[in-house]
Amino acid sequence: MRERQLAVTELRPKLDLREDLSLLGEGVPSGESARGLAVWANGPYWNISPWIRPTAIAISVLTALTLILWFMGYSAIPFVAVLIIRQVFLYRLRKPAHRVIGEVDGPGNNLSLLSDLLKRLERERYESAMLVKLRAALDVAGSPPSHEIARLNRLVELLDSRRNIIFAPFAEILLWSLQCAISIERWRQNTGPAVGRWLAAVGEFETLNSFACYAYEHPHDPFPEVTISEGHFEAEAMGHPLIPERRNVRTDLRLTKELRVMIVSGSNMSGKSTLLRTVGVNTVLALAGAPVRAKGLRLSPLQVGASIRIQDSLQAGASRFYAEITRLRQIVELTNGERPVLFLLDEILHGTNSHDRQIGAERVVGGLLARGAIGLITTHDLALARIADELDTRAANVHFEDHLEDGQMRFDYLLRPGVVQRSNALELMRSVGLEV
Repeated sequence: MRERQLAVTELRPKLDLREDLSLLGEGVPSGESARGLAVWANGPYWNISPWIRPTAIAISVLTALTLILWFMGYSAIPFVAVLIIRQVFLYRLRKPAHRVIGEVDGPGNNLSLLSDLLKRLERERYESAMLVKLRAALDVAGSPPSHEIARLNRLVELLDSRRNIIFAPFAEILLWSLQCAISIERWRQNTGPAVGRWLAAVGEFETLNSFACYAYEHPHDPFPEVTISEGHFEAEAMGHPLIPERRNVRTDLRLTKELRVMIVSGSNMSGKSTLLRTVGVNTVLALAGAPVRAKGLRLSPLQVGASIRIQDSLQAGASRFYAEITRLRQIVELTNGERPVLFLLDEILHGTNSHDRQIGAERVVGGLLARGAIGLITTHDLALARIADELDTRAANVHFEDHLEDGQMRFDYLLRPGVVQRSNALELMRSVGLEV
């Protein structure tokens, strides 16, 4: 996290680099295309015997020479003999050569754009440890990746030239396709293992530059402080990065070894789910080495386990309740990892009756705390507020309030201690015209 913060700090003022990468990256394939290039580069190799290339050259020379002699009036027998040898030679190599030619078609697209992108990254000078390490990871035996990609691009272009109607007869005589296939395969065997590393490094550069852009545009958002205390999250004036500042109500929040869970109650639309998203997004940003939307944030390395906006699935035949308990099981399994879990459970066990819900929630939350986790749960069911009583000082109730003003619901989105004392469900139903 600290290394990434230093890298983002170094990249923050580099506007020219970000603009260049943005322009160059528009045409670079991503997703499946990038994965296809990496898979191709590390695919099964063709074991090229040392005699194949010299034999191919010799046959090409003999084909051209005997053809010229035939045109000059000499016997056609030498030319026919060479053609027979040529066909036998090509027949033995047809499968591996065709495989190389067929497989390079997809990955070979847009290599010049990737070469330009890598060249721009190579040209920049870096000082922070992470950026220096990423830059060093690009080179192969001292050769910059842009050179290697440009060389592969040139080989692919030479292979494609066989389709030129003017050059096609000469390509046939010179065994052009086979010669190019051998060169491409040797490039893959020598340089291919580094392609996955190049793409990973480019992706890491892109990530850090995105964070640097965010840091540049939000200079008041600080980097979080990393603490070695296990299961620690302490935020001052924390807000959601996607809410405009004029509407962003900031929240203070503290979860430690002593106070491990908060039960957040409140009416509809009062801010409970937004609080969970705010905590989750800022935690992910912090763990990724990015600035956070807060006046200050101090946290330990954590794993985020969230159960928010769980939906049923007609295709999978799973109800909302089944989908939620499956997610809860995944969150519990996260606690077997090395880092403590920060759990964010929105409307926990909402799809069952109140009796089972209360017992299930108490057991799930208690189990998570016993495994060293910290977190937040939200609920409309005020019976779940009793969880805090069962967990004693390790849990606390907090809530959001609302009030009716001029026939409309008003929310201040301020987090307060204790359990909410009123509900707005009936008022909301009446406000949309339901007779209740």
